[in-house]
Amino acid sequence: MTEVQYPWQQEVIIRHTQHLLHSYQHWTGESLFDLSMAPLDLSQVLFHAPFIVVSHGMETNPIFNYANQKALELWELEWNQFIQMPSCQTVEQTEREDRQKLLEETEKKGFTDKCSGVRVSSTGKKFYIENIKLWNVLDENQQRCGQAAMFYQWQYI
Repeated sequence: MTEVQYPWQQEVIIRHTQHLLHSYQHWTGESLFDLSMAPLDLSQVLFHAPFIVVSHGMETNPIFNYANQKALELWELEWNQFIQMPSCQTVEQTEREDRQKLLEETEKKGFTDKCSGVRVSSTGKKFYIENIKLWNVLDENQQRCGQAAMFYQWQYI
């Protein structure tokens, strides 16, 4: 019998979690968790965190490559659906230009906070998010490999 492997147990996600958390600390000087924890434990803790964390890669039209459990619930998607979705699809067409400017600003500065916006779930539910923290994700060689976002609060509209 094959044991089910949760996303946070996959080697690539464990490594990506390290990139997310170390990059967050790099840009903010703050730690979301005790980074001396074992990588697998950190991966599990971030996946089950009580706040939203998502990230996308560096494609021309970036594709999500991470979502924790809260994010999957909010966007009403399974892991395999979420990580195939272009991140722009979570934003209404009218908001995409502003979102792109924010991503470009973050690319230059490394970190942006206190931004807000309306997002859309996979079933069309709209929700307002604020105090979004957006940062560049760096790999083990300090090369940018994507961007991540985190927020604690949302309100359906």
